[in-house]
Amino acid sequence: MHKKPNRQHRRHRGRRPSNGNQQHNQHGGIYRNPMGQPRHFVAGLPEDLEPISAPEAGPNGEIAALPVIFAAVDDLFFSVKINDTARKVGAQVKFVKTDKELLTLTESGEKPSLIIVDLNSVAMRPLPTIAKLKADKELKKTSVIGYLSHVQGELKQKAHDAGCDMVLARSAFSQNLPNLLRRHGSR
Repeated sequence: MHKKPNRQHRRHRGRRPSNGNQQHNQHGGIYRNPMGQPRHFVAGLPEDLEPISAPEAGPNGEIAALPVIFAAVDDLFFSVKINDTARKVGAQVKFVKTDKELLTLTESGEKPSLIIVDLNSVAMRPLPTIAKLKADKELKKTSVIGYLSHVQGELKQKAHDAGCDMVLARSAFSQNLPNLLRRHGSR
């Protein structure tokens, strides 16, 4: 004869004792922050980063447009990070995915305050595009910042030679992103 197991001693998966880092939803489930960080924490951004207030009207009642930043980025992770950071610091960013799209925007007369380029982009040719942008007399003074993997020393030098004003490793770019967007994206 086979004995049935005692059901009292079975472990229940997913059920843990409550502690201070857990939050209960209306259905009794638990939302847990594994790092014990507040829910408003965004990785890579300081918690004290406050959004910039709405633009004020000038003496004639007109509202000056925010400077625009072009971001030639095809990496979804960095696109989201740039967009979220821009929203928090009050900067306006236009994303482009190809070199043709970037060149068309700049040729249309729209002058950005900054151009961010992913130097490892597969959808565009970053180095020839940077060289074309810097050859344009209207864009010569516009800052171009490129980012790449920290081990790509040769590509970093080629980017500087093409006209990139600043080349940062991905980690440094992420860390300095709020300051870069504030500096180039505010009035």
